[in-house]
Amino acid sequence: MRDSICNLINTRLQLGVQQQRASTSPFNFPAVNTPLKRLAIILLAVSLASAAFAAQTQDAEYEGVAEEYVKTYLAAHPLQGTALGFHEYDGKINDYSRLALDAELSRLRRFEDRLAKFDPAKLSPRQSIDLRILQVAVKRELFEMQDMSVFERNPMVYARAGDVNVYIKRNFAPLEDRVRSLVAIESQIPNILIAARTNLDEKLPKPFVELAIQIARGSADFLKKDLVAAVSGIKDEQLRVAFQAANRKAANALSDYATWLEREKLPKATLDFALGEEKFGRFLAQTELVNLPPQKLLDIGMAQLKAEQEAFAEAAKKIDPNKPAIEVFKQIQSEHPASDKLIPDISKDLDKLRKYVVSRRLVAIPSETRAKVKETPQYLRATSFASMDTPGPFEKRATEAYYYVTPTEEDWPEQEKQEWLTAFNYYTSDIVSIHEVYPGHYVQDLHLTASPASKVEKIFGSYAFIEGWAHYCEKMMIDEGFGGPSNSSPSEDVCPSKFTRKTCRLMKRRNFSKTIVTTNRNRRARKPCAPRLTRVI
Repeated sequence: MRDSICNLINTRLQLGVQQQRASTSPFNFPAVNTPLKRLAIILLAVSLASAAFAAQTQDAEYEGVAEEYVKTYLAAHPLQGTALGFHEYDGKINDYSRLALDAELSRLRRFEDRLAKFDPAKLSPRQSIDLRILQVAVKRELFEMQDMSVFERNPMVYARAGDVNVYIKRNFAPLEDRVRSLVAIESQIPNILIAARTNLDEKLPKPFVELAIQIARGSADFLKKDLVAAVSGIKDEQLRVAFQAANRKAANALSDYATWLEREKLPKATLDFALGEEKFGRFLAQTELVNLPPQKLLDIGMAQLKAEQEAFAEAAKKIDPNKPAIEVFKQIQSEHPASDKLIPDISKDLDKLRKYVVSRRLVAIPSETRAKVKETPQYLRATSFASMDTPGPFEKRATEAYYYVTPTEEDWPEQEKQEWLTAFNYYTSDIVSIHEVYPGHYVQDLHLTASPASKVEKIFGSYAFIEGWAHYCEKMMIDEGFGGPSNSSPSEDVCPSKFTRKTCRLMKRRNFSKTIVTTNRNRRARKPCAPRLTRVI
């Protein structure tokens, strides 16, 4: 930097001398105040150098604070660290003791103050953006702890705290090493659930309690069955015994937690679960930088809903002018795979979707690794309709990616099974796959991993932006001709009737499938909040 400035000064001075010597023409005026000009140039150069040095210093200071925040954040959330691909956190689990939670709150407040001291205008453009991302991430954590009181009011936090699926679904290390990590983590799950009983309020929101019971039982079932089956190949007998003991205790602790919630918390649970307009407004402003009042957002949403309903009624007349729109809607829903065909049908269509994106050069797909369609793990089914689980952006070895679809349960009555499957009718299922996989969340995550984005940008994100891309992709695919009369779409290959083929084209062209998905999903309250690495519709 210093050499560059010196060269600039010397060049400008030499240029001034040359110009002065060349000013012998009768048409040139003699140079005036040459020493002052030289001084001005020197002062300008020094000023530029000082500004550049100050910007570099500010950037370096910010980068130091950002790196420290990321390091302490992952230390407090080691399971997320492993999922992101930082394997120095393997075998560790979050601490939910009151002491640890108080320390985490202090950490967040401390970093909020430290980040507030940086002036975005004095940082480079890239670091200025990173600063805002990090500030929003801190505010989101603080809002959840202080305004939502998640550790005191939400028993689901503890029911899903021992999510160890990453250790068996991705081969980032030898099986024996991953099992050792599992032993270390499962041995701590009983302590987490003891902390839950201490931390949770006397009265809890009823929907939270009901879902937590389902999640805890699903988690226990996952540990007893899926996890045991996945590690059955370990040869070390001593390690096998240690795993079985830790696994049994963890599964029992989760079952006991579900029973405790059912017996102690459910009878006195309340319906006081809503944030309220004032808190929700602050939540949007602080965590998504959306400053519109909640009522305004609601008005926008209701206006869009009305427009969609009118458009559907118009399309329904074209499909069958002799039936009311609601009857056409029911007919559309009735065309769906059988329970045992759900996963195979969606899997078959997924590759055709990928080919459609690639052949029309809609967006580059920076990986040849295909997403595998799997049933949603038991512990996620209470809050998930469909989801995308992609390797973390820092994962160097494991490339396995999973598109989870929630099936019917064996113990459901037949009517309930049929109601659930209506959400996977032949017109909706492709739209869901577009949203989750091609070119939605999976392609989005692949590009994030392949990008030169900073560590902050890869770890922390905007829920609205992430979901916005997936919803944009739904409409974009239709606008680009997917499902149109001149382009055969994946689901048209399985359309069983002339009625259905016509509906495929009309539904996809007008993008009505989102409305159908939402309607059915809400019947069982299965719309979740999406984790950073698992994208959920």
